[in-house]
This record gives sequence, structure tokens and C-alpha cells, in this order.
Amino acid sequence: MHSRSLQLSLAISVVAITSACAHKVPVTQTKPSATEPTRQEPATTPPSRPAPVIARVETSKPVPAAPVVTEKTLESYLNQLLDAYFDYNQSDLRNDAVSNLNRNSEALRAMLSQFPSTKFVVDGNCDERGSAEYNLVLGDRRAHAAEEFLVQVGVPAERLTTISYGKERPSCNEHNEECWQKNRRAHLSLAR
Repeated sequence: MHSRSLQLSLAISVVAITSACAHKVPVTQTKPSATEPTRQEPATTPPSRPAPVIARVETSKPVPAAPVVTEKTLESYLNQLLDAYFDYNQSDLRNDAVSNLNRNSEALRAMLSQFPSTKFVVDGNCDERGSAEYNLVLGDRRAHAAEEFLVQVGVPAERLTTISYGKERPSCNEHNEECWQKNRRAHLSLAR
């Protein structure tokens, strides 16, 4: 009998402890700073009046300075542009030239939005064969073909000018077809 009453007492104690634990609210204590006096308030005593509302004044964060636009930055964009290549004695745009000019048009529009006063030159170039006069005319036709294409795909015409260098500015100086092909091109550069 004694063990039965002990078991009953133990069961009542467990129920009482369990139900009491469920209603306890944890209290976190913080250390007061050295300048604040220590106060002790009972955890169950409600405040006699509402706590004052302290308005926060938001201070504006400093605005970071705009990046300095330099010619070197623009030049790094220009280095990503591709030349449009032409067949011998031709100024018609080939499929690979159209692809390169399409890619360039996207880059040019992005550059113009970032550098709104920038202008570009489309220069026409030829290989070493033919007279200087003939190659100047052919280079002009190549530059205009590339310029007209760029304008048709959305590059503002007032941002583009053309020039022909004929055979005066080769990118390759060897005397073979592979090198001549590199020289038959329309090239984009920054207007100075």
C-alpha cells in the first residue's frame, strides 16, 4: 500500500511539474551597462504607464561617388568589337560580317548608353593589291556598307562616321591570301 501511495504521489508531482513548466515564460536577463543604474522589476508586474515612443531619425547614408569614366575604360569596351571581313574586290557583307556587326551593334548601344557623347568611326580597309586610288574607293564602300547595317539595327547614325584607309593601314603585312583576308575589313574605333 505504501508503494501505491508513493506512486500516486509521484504521478501527481509529475503532472503538477509538467503543467507548471508549460505556463512559465522564459525571462532573459541582460547585463546593465556601466552607466545605467541597476533596476529590478518583478517580471509579472505590468508597467503603470505605456513606455514612451522614441522617434528615430534616419541619417542619410553617403552616396558613393560615380565611377570616373576614362578613355581606358572605353578602350577596353572597344577591344571587344569584331571586324567585318570582305571577299576580294567586294563590299557586300558576308554572313560572318553580318554576325560580327550584329554583335557589335549590341555592344555599341550599350557603350552609347553609358558614354552618351561618344562617337565611333567605321574605317574601310583593303589588302595591298590594286592601286592606292582604287583601294580608297573600295575601302569607302566597305565602311559605308558596315555603317548602313549598324544604323539599320539601331545604332544612331549621328554617332557614326566613316573613313577609308584603302591599303594604308594593314593589320597583317605578309604577302599571302590568309594575310590579305585579314586586311579586307571594316573596323570600328573611337572617334577622336
